[in-house]
Amino acid sequence: MVSLNRVVMQPSSRRMIKALGPQGLDTAEISGKWGQRFEFKSYRQFRYPEYDVCGDPFSDPASGAPLSFDLILANQVWEHLDRPYAATRNVYAMLRPGGYFWVAVPFFAPLHAAPQDCSRWNARGLKNLLIEGGFAEDAIHAEQWGNRHVARRNLEEIWPPVYDEATDDIRNDPEMPICAWALAQKV
Repeated sequence: MVSLNRVVMQPSSRRMIKALGPQGLDTAEISGKWGQRFEFKSYRQFRYPEYDVCGDPFSDPASGAPLSFDLILANQVWEHLDRPYAATRNVYAMLRPGGYFWVAVPFFAPLHAAPQDCSRWNARGLKNLLIEGGFAEDAIHAEQWGNRHVARRNLEEIWPPVYDEATDDIRNDPEMPICAWALAQKV
C-alpha cells in the first residue's frame, strides 16, 4: 500500500537517487528506512531522536571521529525537528565535497507528532532552507506536488490515505502542494 501523499514523490525521488549511481555512495539515512531499497556502497541508519541531527554532526561512537558521507537521506523527518536549520547545517558539514542531501517533507498534511511536529515547506521554502544550510542555490533541485483532491483526502479520519489508482486524481496543481522534496549537492 502506497500513501497517497507519497505516490508522486517516491518515483521522482527514486529516479533522482538512481541517477547518482547509488552503488558508489556511502550513505546515511536520518530516521526511516526508505534508503534500504537501493544498493548503496554502504548504508547506515541514524534514528531521530536517539541521534539528534540538530545538535552536532554525527561522529563515530567508538573513536569520536567525525563521520562523512556521499549521500544523506531524510524522508519525512525534517518537519519533526525543533531546529531544522541547525540540522541542515550539520548535514552539510557531514557531506563530502560533491555529496548530496535528499530531503522530503509534507506541506499540507495533518500534524503527526513523532515526537513533535513543527514545520512545513513547499518547494521554494525547502530550497530556502537548504540555502540557509550552506548549499548553493544553483546546486539545489526542489519539486512539489499535490492537488485539492488529495488535500480533501488528507482530512479523512484514517490518515494517511492509501492511494487508489481507480479513484484518486494525482494531477499536479502548483497552487496546492501536499509534499515537497529536494536534492542538494555540496559544491
